[in-house]
Amino acid sequence: MKKKSIPQNEPINDANAVKLAVNGNADAFSFLYEQNVTRIYNYIYYRTGSEADAEDLTARVFHRAFGHIEKYQEKGVPFIAWLYRIAHNLTANWYRDTRRRKEVSLEDHTDIPHLAELPEREMEKTQEKELLLNAIRRLPQERQQLILLKFLEDLSNGEIAMIMGKTEGAIKSLYHRSLIALREQVMEISGLGEQYEIKD
Repeated sequence: MKKKSIPQNEPINDANAVKLAVNGNADAFSFLYEQNVTRIYNYIYYRTGSEADAEDLTARVFHRAFGHIEKYQEKGVPFIAWLYRIAHNLTANWYRDTRRRKEVSLEDHTDIPHLAELPEREMEKTQEKELLLNAIRRLPQERQQLILLKFLEDLSNGEIAMIMGKTEGAIKSLYHRSLIALREQVMEISGLGEQYEIKD
């Protein structure tokens, strides 16, 4: 991609970064990278359970996005939905290639303090989060991905539909079934599933 200079009167911001990047502005793509790399890395890391693989796949996501940015078309959803779609495809390929599935220990999540360092209520919240994460990891890959995008990334059904290559109606139906399955997993793990109500 040929790099274009940034007009003095048009600084890169959230509103114009995608348009500038599509038109070949490499600095605008760098802006988009900085805005989204952490979320893409976290998504892939949760799916793979490996820092090295997450770093490699994240780099490949942005390499592929950079190579195809000129073909990007606005479809009424955030730019990151397109990145999640690329990440989804690469992660699916990773699973097929490695034929493995790792579970991530709660302590591997750098955003969650060690239990011993937390006050009692914070410890309870962390234990509840651990229970929910463990329940999510027991779901089939497709349902796990949907719940991850819905709960952790707070994406809309339309955005998730684009990422997963399904209709919005199919996502609504799958989401309902996934919530039922998730409740069952929570109950199986804790025996107290009714305390962890999961709302649509």
